[in-house]
Amino acid sequence: MRAFPKCLLLLCGCLLGPRGLNAAVTDADAAALARDARAETLSTWMAYVKYAWPHDELLPLTKGHHDWYADSLSIAPIDAYSTLKIMGFDEEAKRIEDFVVRDFSVDKDESVKVFEVNIRILGGLLCIYELTGSRQVLDKARSFADRLLPAFRSPTGLPYYFVNLRTGATKGNIVNVAEAGSYLFEFGILSYYTGNPVYYQTAKNADRKLFSMRSPIGLLGRDMNVDTGEWTMTQSMVGAYADSYYEYLYKSWLLFHDPEVKAMWDSTISAIQAHIAEPRGGLLWYGKVDMNTGRKVSAEVTLWDAFFPGLLALSGDLDRSRRSDAAWDQVWDRHGLVPMVYDYDRNEVVNPYYQLNPEVIESAFYLWKFTGDRRYLDQVAKYYGDIKEHCRTEVAYSHIQDVRTMKKADEMSTFFIAETLKYSYLSFSKGNPVNPTDYVFSTEAHPFRKADFREPEIAGNLGIK
Repeated sequence: MRAFPKCLLLLCGCLLGPRGLNAAVTDADAAALARDARAETLSTWMAYVKYAWPHDELLPLTKGHHDWYADSLSIAPIDAYSTLKIMGFDEEAKRIEDFVVRDFSVDKDESVKVFEVNIRILGGLLCIYELTGSRQVLDKARSFADRLLPAFRSPTGLPYYFVNLRTGATKGNIVNVAEAGSYLFEFGILSYYTGNPVYYQTAKNADRKLFSMRSPIGLLGRDMNVDTGEWTMTQSMVGAYADSYYEYLYKSWLLFHDPEVKAMWDSTISAIQAHIAEPRGGLLWYGKVDMNTGRKVSAEVTLWDAFFPGLLALSGDLDRSRRSDAAWDQVWDRHGLVPMVYDYDRNEVVNPYYQLNPEVIESAFYLWKFTGDRRYLDQVAKYYGDIKEHCRTEVAYSHIQDVRTMKKADEMSTFFIAETLKYSYLSFSKGNPVNPTDYVFSTEAHPFRKADFREPEIAGNLGIK
């Protein structure tokens, strides 16, 4: 088994041997790690401000910037806001608030990826409003969502892949399950804040359509045609291509208490456990099966799939969560980071790329918070230390081209600050009020406090009957 990275040993100031022998992270260690995660977040953010503000992404090796489209959407600051605010960087959070109010424009002649901008931009704007109460920010969020709504004007009510923010023109009629059905959460929050149920009902209509497309054994495929409602790929999985659809069924139920959504979740998770779950001794894998027969078609999983133990923990299924988490922890131990695609039958790396993803940390975070078992705090410390050892650059953090060589790539996804650093910090930070008991986190880790969503207003504002 691998030893802890040297940087983590020095940081904790303790003599930790190979994992599992004397690897428990003490309260003092965790406090030091929380301070370190906070410092690393600020230094990474300030590198973005220096070299890339207000563009979509920082290039961490060449110290430049990258935009998703010809006209920047300023994804990085909007996505990073809640992390900076939670960590107490109020001056930097205020920089983003002022920018959104004064300079951020939603009127852009750009065809954008509906799914991606929903979770990053709409979700980020809604979280800024949640934490500030700024009506100007809410107006920006409403205007942005209004420009996404034309994407749902398909014959099936499922969204097209692209929508032009200025003209409403759409394109891309083949989408996967995640791209088709991951809108309940953000659209529901917007309906609650504005009192307009059209947003939630639009998202719910898409999810109803998806639910109606289940196979006789209750599974969804992967890709579909939004014009015809026909499946174009019939593999079924829980991870990449489908992940946030399942995540949002349960999380939307937690926040809005819509019984119809809960019924969708109950039926869907039952089919997943019956036909996709694959026990391997003390481990539990979720590969790919044929949606109509349940026959296993692939043991290839992606690093995004590692979110699922966290969702299981959140939904109260701690036994399956522990066993699924243990499977992913073994993959990390073999490689030092999780490769983008891994075959668990052959124990083989299929795609060696790593994108600073949060999913393994996210799952360990939920298990740590819900069980109090310190092995999960230990896991987060290990993951954080390895990322710091292998991905840190002169100014920030980078993707890794190949986990077998640890060669760096000149990219840094916005979810690194939004999710990876946030979940690390919240794991280490004892007594932090932002926790999964009182808050529901979006798929991009934007937190929303349950107590802020009151039952009478929920039903009326979202149109729940």
